[in-house]
Amino acid sequence: MSPSSSDTPATTPRRKRADAQRNVDALLAAAKAAFAESGVDAPAREIADRAQVGVGTLYRHFPTRTDLVVAVLEREIDACADAAPALAADLPPAEALAAWLDRYTELLATKDGLAAALQKGEPAFEGLAERFWQRLGPALESLLDAAAKAGEIRSDVDARELLSAVGSLCLPVPGGGPDYSRRMVALLMDGLRHRQG
Repeated sequence: MSPSSSDTPATTPRRKRADAQRNVDALLAAAKAAFAESGVDAPAREIADRAQVGVGTLYRHFPTRTDLVVAVLEREIDACADAAPALAADLPPAEALAAWLDRYTELLATKDGLAAALQKGEPAFEGLAERFWQRLGPALESLLDAAAKAGEIRSDVDARELLSAVGSLCLPVPGGGPDYSRRMVALLMDGLRHRQG
């Protein structure tokens, strides 16, 4: 039996949705790379070219710059949070914590302007701040608990305070950059490690 014309509409929208999702994924990856190199004010044309789509496609999915920044941050926040269980399964507790803090530092420090954007009071970022704490707080808390129970770090560390402290260390400073932020966070991690005697 040959396919009827009614079969076509059922498959076409699905194909369009898959194409649209591929475009969104490509745009978010391209924006992440462009933000890392040029900051959050990277030209729309640069982002679209990296994603191999037209500028119109960029604006169709992300009508404003803020929409794009929020989408990139949401995706990165979720990926960072999701990394915690995998690191905990693969590494000793303090090493898992250190690796996760490095991942979190990368989230903030390698994307020029994103750490600063989180500190702004723009209404569009209000939901993002809530997502930030709801996703990253429990992820870090689980790593801190495991490392403290193993006696590898001090037991009086608050996840929210630590997230804020690392965020502050990742704010842009003159002459600084991702390597500077990583060094500062490594020093902070060293201070968390348990000391006997």
